[in-house]
Amino acid sequence: MILDKINNPDDLKKLSLDEMNALAAEMREFIIKKVNTIGGHLGPNLGIVEATIAMHYVFNSPVDKIVYDVSHQCYTHKMLTGRKEGFTDSSKYLKYTGYTAPEESAHDLFKVGHTSTSVSLATGVAKARDLKGEKGNVIALIGDGSLSGGEALEGLDNAADLNSNMIIVVNDNEMSIAENHGGLYKNLDELRNTNGQAQNNFFKTLGFDYLYVAEGNNVEKLIEAFKQVKDSTHPVVVHIRTLKGKGLEAAEQNKEAFHWILPGTLDKKEEPQATPAEDYNSITKNFILKHAKSDKTVIAVNAGTPGVFGFTPDFRKELGAQYTDVGIAEEHAVAYTSALAKSGAKPILHIMSSFVQRTYDQLSQDLALNNSPLTMLVYWGGISGADATHLCSFDMPLIGNIPNIVYLAPTNKEEYLAMLEYSFNQTEHPVAIRVPNIPLESTGVEDKTDYSIPNKFKVEHKGKKIAILGLGNFFNLAKDVREEIKEKLSIDATLINPKFITGIDEELLENLKKDHDLVITLEDGILNGGFGEKIASFYGNSSMKVLNFGGKKEFPDRVPVAQLYERYRLRKDLILEDVSKTLELATV
Repeated sequence: MILDKINNPDDLKKLSLDEMNALAAEMREFIIKKVNTIGGHLGPNLGIVEATIAMHYVFNSPVDKIVYDVSHQCYTHKMLTGRKEGFTDSSKYLKYTGYTAPEESAHDLFKVGHTSTSVSLATGVAKARDLKGEKGNVIALIGDGSLSGGEALEGLDNAADLNSNMIIVVNDNEMSIAENHGGLYKNLDELRNTNGQAQNNFFKTLGFDYLYVAEGNNVEKLIEAFKQVKDSTHPVVVHIRTLKGKGLEAAEQNKEAFHWILPGTLDKKEEPQATPAEDYNSITKNFILKHAKSDKTVIAVNAGTPGVFGFTPDFRKELGAQYTDVGIAEEHAVAYTSALAKSGAKPILHIMSSFVQRTYDQLSQDLALNNSPLTMLVYWGGISGADATHLCSFDMPLIGNIPNIVYLAPTNKEEYLAMLEYSFNQTEHPVAIRVPNIPLESTGVEDKTDYSIPNKFKVEHKGKKIAILGLGNFFNLAKDVREEIKEKLSIDATLINPKFITGIDEELLENLKKDHDLVITLEDGILNGGFGEKIASFYGNSSMKVLNFGGKKEFPDRVPVAQLYERYRLRKDLILEDVSKTLELATV
């Protein structure tokens, strides 16, 4: 096996062209096997194998600096830089993160997992090199739809003005996560169709030298191109055309579905598909379709991740002009939908919790300051065992402290539908709904809450001495804690469903002072700046004791959820222990 010979990039330089082609085939097999075993990004990594080999053959990493965009295209890079065991040894599949990580290797400059960042980061690296009077190449790899992000365009604009070595490799696989959208991609299409000779050339317009490689999965052609631009004294773009999912027919044919896969995806046999069970995605899609058919101003919008929301190609096609994928551009998505709402349309914006932070300024200025009546659905919010780059525990402090935005946390199907209807029909404020990140529950009873009356919590069970506020995803945990307290402490605690993230029910909280000694808050996110702190602040000058349970302000990296819950004391036994200590009670 040729990979046995490769322990660092210098070993790669000793190989013949035939050996490098054989190496590419070996590495693809390891990528496919690993990703099918533990899940991960498949299509992007399969498409960039030859380009990564060629870059490490021509350039001298880590003296020459390679910055990966999103870094979900770094698997081949990791195998070539001393971490092949994480791909060849199944017992070590989880040893290395799926993204670049400086703590793993000197060949990784940044810990990155979000899109459109490589050009900006690489421009900073190049400028620092110039200021220090150093030499060396700086290479930014960008692609897989990342050019649609605002930071990518800002980075390109600045990089073109460097007047020193800066090499930008545009990996053009004709895809984003789903299909590409936007005028820039029309120009890439024009460049591909003219073998890079089109008169209209976005990159040349900015001031870059430009080189096109039609065979972006051909090691020999790529080596020639990279040798041509190596040690360039000015910014240059190398535009390579690659095949996303190369080497795996299913991934080549269905690029969207195989961008990222779950463990065992390739082991599944074709069987008749059963009618999918109802979930929050299907409820949302049915809601959108129902209203879109009767109102042509209804429009569903997302930023490059339609699969997260269950937006299949058929669903997108059915909506037609009433659907927009803005590309990987959350900033634009918020401003665009704010303007739609302000202009009398009915936009529903779908966004992943982890990506909310990319658009904070637009949430504050373009949306909230203008009080546009947008409906924004936030998905996957909660404490999880994700990679540090894709944590979804920060959305409540981010959104919940901006004036004018109403942020709601449903606990079941009926509440979710009622909140959707309220948000869709009201014209007073931007409304965000944290879509439950738990299995669907249904009470079977229509929720008739008037959500236009702000910050009214619902008392699900009236007790005494202890009040438990279980927000959104953690309402069921609150129910379990109440039962545990009743059984072990013989206290019939009050159970409250807050529903509102962005405000507090002062009247209810004030009334709790009469016959309660302790208030417990449970939230599926970080505590700092979150919901519980608002409750604690309200009781700050009173005798009421408050215990806040939620996540710590940190970046846990692939830490199992059970371990995080123990760390944050988010288990009913640990909560009971803290309650007992606080009230100086003995358990039964």
